[in-house]
Amino acid sequence: MKLFAALLLVLAVIASLPAQEDHLPYWDFDSLFADPLPPPVAEEPTAPPAITITDMLRRRGFTFEVAYAFVGGIAPGWFEAPWYWSATGDRHYFLERIIHMGNSFTIDSQITSTFRVLSTIFFEIPGFAFRLGDFFFDYNFYDRVFVRAGKFNLSWGISPNFNFTNLLIRVPEGVAGESFIFRVDIPSGIGGFQLLALTRANLLGGIDTTTIARSDVGFGGRYNLALRQADLTMGMFHQEGMPLRAFLSVSTAFGNTDLYSEGLIAIDYNLQPAVSGAATMGFFRDFFGGILSVNGEVFYNAEGRTYWFRPRTNLLEARVTPFIEGLNGALNLFYRFPGRRGDPAIFLQARYAPFENSGQLIPGFRMNPWPNIDLHFAVPMALGSRDGFYYQNTPRMDTINNRSLPFAVVLLLSLRGSVQFRHDY
Repeated sequence: MKLFAALLLVLAVIASLPAQEDHLPYWDFDSLFADPLPPPVAEEPTAPPAITITDMLRRRGFTFEVAYAFVGGIAPGWFEAPWYWSATGDRHYFLERIIHMGNSFTIDSQITSTFRVLSTIFFEIPGFAFRLGDFFFDYNFYDRVFVRAGKFNLSWGISPNFNFTNLLIRVPEGVAGESFIFRVDIPSGIGGFQLLALTRANLLGGIDTTTIARSDVGFGGRYNLALRQADLTMGMFHQEGMPLRAFLSVSTAFGNTDLYSEGLIAIDYNLQPAVSGAATMGFFRDFFGGILSVNGEVFYNAEGRTYWFRPRTNLLEARVTPFIEGLNGALNLFYRFPGRRGDPAIFLQARYAPFENSGQLIPGFRMNPWPNIDLHFAVPMALGSRDGFYYQNTPRMDTINNRSLPFAVVLLLSLRGSVQFRHDY
């Protein structure tokens, strides 16, 4: 009786407790005397979410790439063009023996689906030295806002000949250095916004970041809108020591011809007149099924004393170059020989400034005679007045004496290749 009374007391207490489905088991006394329950029906497995191309590109892992370049050649250049030798008597030349051995290591790490880091380190001979290439991170906020920050190059504008709308390479007079950029991209429809801050402070030289002044940082942004009839891009950029510049680029296709036009306005409150600008119009066209490619452009620059930074390459040192002023024209021809061994091709680049009676001509030849081996031959030359822009600012320079070489011959043989390793988690 005592045991029966104790059981009744326990049941009474349980019944008096408030219902707490999350903490008390489900008691079903009738099921203890019912027929055995049927075996549970297996639930249909839930299909895994579809894997998109974006998910595949953002899989956690890393890519390791090693690239090699071995370049050899000669590049004699003369301080006076041959057609001036009789007048000046100057036949002195500068002989550059080109020997370059370079190696780069790149690690592209997708740390999470939203966080990516890329870094590249070079070393090269002659003068064995390491240098940093691209080093930046990407961060994605809900596939709506995309951030990239670090050391990398970014280009604006369309013109392949007079990149005056690439405001990110503009520098104040006497300023040089590689760019460090904080960039934000916000897609909007078929296009989007891009906002950025850029500095060329010598961060690689051990500079104290507290010494970076406001004048060392430039700010800008651009907006792109892709329409059925045309592609429009507008943007602006400003840094202390330079005018406020804004540009508009328009490109479209008319039949088999690609047309483009760009305009720029510069506002400098320290000068009179304070407003100046530049504009260009050009085209691209392929003939004979792509055998011949033609690009032509007309450019007028009303800005004065403006400069741009040419980044370092494997063969050329970084330097600051002035923009040409006034009316200019450009013509580029590229002719391929299809079906021939080595894919040979010839090219011609021409520039002409009629108001300065100055021009530049670069005929050349290139081919790939064997796998990974390229042969290049070119003769860059300046034409017209010896005081003209193209005579004083030439592609080849005597880097020791900082003198222009208005006539040069360049012969290069390069061996290049790379290997990659990819690992995904």
